[in-house]
Amino acid sequence: MAQGLIRRADVELVREKARLDEVVGEHVTLRTAGIGSMKGLCPFHDEKTPSFNIRPQLGQWHCFGCGEGGDVIAFVQKIDHLSFVEAVEMLAGRYGVQLHYEESGGGQGDRPDFGTRRRLLDAHAIAEEFYREQLGTPAAEIGRRFLTERGFDREAAERFGVGFAPQGWDAITKVLRDRGFTEQELVASGMVSQGQRGVYDRFRGRLIWPIRDITGNTIGFGARRLFEDDQGPKYLNTPETAIYHKSSVLYGLDLARKQIASEHRVVVVEGYTDVMAAHLAGVGTAVASCGTAFGADHVKIVRRVMGDSNPNSGLRLNADGRGMGGEVVFTFDGDAAGQKAALRAFEEDQRFVAQTYVAVEPSGMDPCDLRIAQGDQAVVDLVETRRPLFEFAIRTAISQVDLDTVEGQVTALRMAAPVVARIRDRAMRPEYARRLAGWLGMDERTVLRAVHDAARSEGRSGRHAEEPSHRRDPAEPGRGEAPEVLPMARLADVVSPRDPVGQVEMQSLAVMLQAPALLDADKVGALPDDAFHVPALQGVWDVMLAAGTLLDAVAGELRPARYLEQVLEVAGETVRPLVVEIANLDLPARDEEGLARLASSLLNRLSELSITREYSVLKQRLQRTDPSDPERYQEILGRLAQVQEKRRALRAPGD
Repeated sequence: MAQGLIRRADVELVREKARLDEVVGEHVTLRTAGIGSMKGLCPFHDEKTPSFNIRPQLGQWHCFGCGEGGDVIAFVQKIDHLSFVEAVEMLAGRYGVQLHYEESGGGQGDRPDFGTRRRLLDAHAIAEEFYREQLGTPAAEIGRRFLTERGFDREAAERFGVGFAPQGWDAITKVLRDRGFTEQELVASGMVSQGQRGVYDRFRGRLIWPIRDITGNTIGFGARRLFEDDQGPKYLNTPETAIYHKSSVLYGLDLARKQIASEHRVVVVEGYTDVMAAHLAGVGTAVASCGTAFGADHVKIVRRVMGDSNPNSGLRLNADGRGMGGEVVFTFDGDAAGQKAALRAFEEDQRFVAQTYVAVEPSGMDPCDLRIAQGDQAVVDLVETRRPLFEFAIRTAISQVDLDTVEGQVTALRMAAPVVARIRDRAMRPEYARRLAGWLGMDERTVLRAVHDAARSEGRSGRHAEEPSHRRDPAEPGRGEAPEVLPMARLADVVSPRDPVGQVEMQSLAVMLQAPALLDADKVGALPDDAFHVPALQGVWDVMLAAGTLLDAVAGELRPARYLEQVLEVAGETVRPLVVEIANLDLPARDEEGLARLASSLLNRLSELSITREYSVLKQRLQRTDPSDPERYQEILGRLAQVQEKRRALRAPGD
């Protein structure tokens, strides 16, 4: 789905308006921890001692335990498992920022302007409330009976927001018109259709399920036929609209996302009632696609919520053999359509690092029917008795031919060998090739050779097409490019607590990033380009120089938060985490006056260290210079004298 980009100025305004302490404080108990700093227990990993720091005036947070960090948008992205655009929109709505979208060339798939999007969301919220109220009316008896027969009581209906659309032609149309929505907005919402005689309700005489995005906003509806005289399809969904795109929506994700993230498992079922049954049975990670097959866009959403790593980096396993990316379990009906859906899912398997499985009930029941027939535990057991998806795909492929004939065996081998060859964990391929040989009744070497040939053919056809898409430019766009530096991890990895020089350099950078207005402009301007001895910290200094506005921040002409944003824009992938960590570093000062004294002392010490290194280099150069070259010799002596004078001036009393 093409999406218009949010205008950069609007994103910056969201960062400025959104209060980091307020947003974080909803998830973390914060306490004051020094000047301009607050601390609490990290919400992203288990810890007993607080290591999660925020600096509201800089708009930055960082955990010194797990290394996560960023601005308020990054926090919302991570805590709520949202994309960048979704996080910005959520914060914009909360803090009253009007967003504008730039053209992206995607035509009708582009994201609507913020005002239009807000109007459509408001219309859906009103409609959901109306439909839910209607479920309690006498006319909705047939709908309540439908739910009861499937094991769903009133509490379950309320939990999932199930409602009822009256049989009339203009029930929701009247409601929305009375609330000030125009005919154009009604049609744009997808809840109202345009006919020759005007507009009319799309959903009539049906049970209604609200379809929500990951943030919990209702963006569409799914409707189930109830009356025999209804000539429409069994299930009728909202059509494609500016806010509803079925290929990138998963029903139940708003309810399941936190448990998916914590368990690193998602269970993909086939319908609304299956999601309800699974959740009520205790499988709170269940979701379903809405009127379309589980596809590439759904994979992206699931990977984001699960924290699934790049599949092209290779499958990583925990000690128990499970994929570190987690598990994706598909449940399908046992009929031909279900098998076809499972094979389509196998095609998406390559996009996951997570291990993929399939769970099919032997008698062909879906989770809803299974819960009715055998109870909640049967649904849990169905998921726990999952089989690897590629095993299911292999067995399904060979079940289509007659294995009692040589022709059937050869055909089955040709069908199944590419399936085995596409198993991402290469260590598993030989074992499944041997199992395939047993299933086919063929010689093991013949099957292994066929799998090898299929893998080689797959590699030739896919290698060159895939590689370019995973390469990245090491520099990020901005006013300049970040200098190339060695990969770095954390401050603890690059600066030893026992290294006094490294500690001075690290704290000096922290003051420059956190409180530049407390620094002396002349002393900052006099620092050389190679002022730092620790390579990683020199890399951060290079980025700060590349940003080009440090002196503006020192002069108070640029807010510290804005200066930090500019530094982060220039920083590349290896430097950016270190910049964030330094910007959140606690400094040994109790108040602003103490911080000012510390800043002056650190800058003097940093300047002295820089001068000492310069003096040492000149002295070594003088020793290597031949006295018979008096002009060169005197030049170096003169520079040595200048450096000594700078050092004396720096140490002068009262400076």
